Amino acid sequence: MTLQRKLAILADAAKYDASCASSGTSKRSSVGGAGIGSTEGSGICHSYAPDGRCISLLKILLTNFCQYDCLYCVNRVSSNVPRARFTVQEVVDLTLDFYRRNCIEGLFLSSGIIQNPDYTMEQVVEVARTLREDHDFRGYIHLKTIPDASPELLRRAGLYADRLSINVELPTDQGLATLAPEKDGAAIRRSMANLRVHIDDARGAARDAAAVSVVSMPTSMPRRAAAPKFAPAGQSTQMIVGADATDDRTILSTSANLYGAYRLRRVYYSAFSPIPDASSSLPLAAPPMVREHRLYQADWLMRFYGFAHDEIVPPAAPGDSAGGGMLSLDVDPKLAWALAHRDRFPVDLNAAPREMLLRVPGLGVKAVERLLMARRVRRLRSDDLKRLHVPLKKVMAFVEVADHRPGHALEAADLAARLKPVPVQASLFSA
Repeated sequence: MTLQRKLAILADAAKYDASCASSGTSKRSSVGGAGIGSTEGSGICHSYAPDGRCISLLKILLTNFCQYDCLYCVNRVSSNVPRARFTVQEVVDLTLDFYRRNCIEGLFLSSGIIQNPDYTMEQVVEVARTLREDHDFRGYIHLKTIPDASPELLRRAGLYADRLSINVELPTDQGLATLAPEKDGAAIRRSMANLRVHIDDARGAARDAAAVSVVSMPTSMPRRAAAPKFAPAGQSTQMIVGADATDDRTILSTSANLYGAYRLRRVYYSAFSPIPDASSSLPLAAPPMVREHRLYQADWLMRFYGFAHDEIVPPAAPGDSAGGGMLSLDVDPKLAWALAHRDRFPVDLNAAPREMLLRVPGLGVKAVERLLMARRVRRLRSDDLKRLHVPLKKVMAFVEVADHRPGHALEAADLAARLKPVPVQASLFSA
């Protein structure tokens, strides 16, 4: 099989992996002629960092052969798809060649499980080791780890990769037992805990090394060896949404637990895609893409806006089988929360604490910070909101400023209908 054919198969098989953002890693560069590659710049798989940078990664599988038979996976052992496998050297050569042509800024590498988890993990780690040690590659590397691999292999992976991730696959252990019975939810969590310990240890050592000691000679600079880095961009995970009947409230509960217990950088939500020759246990159609979008919005509310996971989605009422425990698809989760808690509004922008300002629909974190700075020197007026370019139609019904009071607007029965986004015909040429 030609290398081009392998690339076509294994790049296509990797498209279901969503976790490929490179944000948060340490900066490395080959400026000055040292090494090759960089974690910065602009550039086959596009993702966006929180600061807006577009990042291009070579996203491939080492192989799509797999001994497991997870029902939702197109690469499962019983799936009738073309199979291919790269050698370690082929992945290394592809990465360096694409980088030299300015097509990519890093590598995202995952793999099906062949022979056993340790053998597969050794191959994945060897790719990263060869790039780093033999070629001094300084670009971004994200490795998908194999949950049942030995702790020593996970430790070695962290020495070469910027980010490591282990997929929890499904939101609940029951779902995992039903759709992926060969995978062990407890082993996945043990691996996450193992990575967290290594990451915490490395950061602690870095803080100690950065501490400046007291010296008696002002011109003498204290010299201390740099602490070893371990997955400086942290760890992440991915779960499939819509392959089973798990509701959004349960999904967010699982995410909150993962963030709290293992300090994950990100939880990625991947809407289930129907696959050829699928099991009868799977739904026939994919869930609405907007559901995946709403989950990401709710995830941001938990991480940056101070919302608890159990207040974003109301619990299902007894006997309620229509929409209970699910995010609204019509409006974003923050607006849905505000409409359900109208007694908490209007919010006085000149006096309310930051925590309450962050709950106003239409106000983002940056806008809130700017309002807090501005109100130190003057009373805020509606023109201040116009200058911030916030969506006034959404915001003004929930706030008070010096020259504006919403009156009885919050009591209007049609408020939700008026704030609901107007449907727009999608462009044939949009992404």
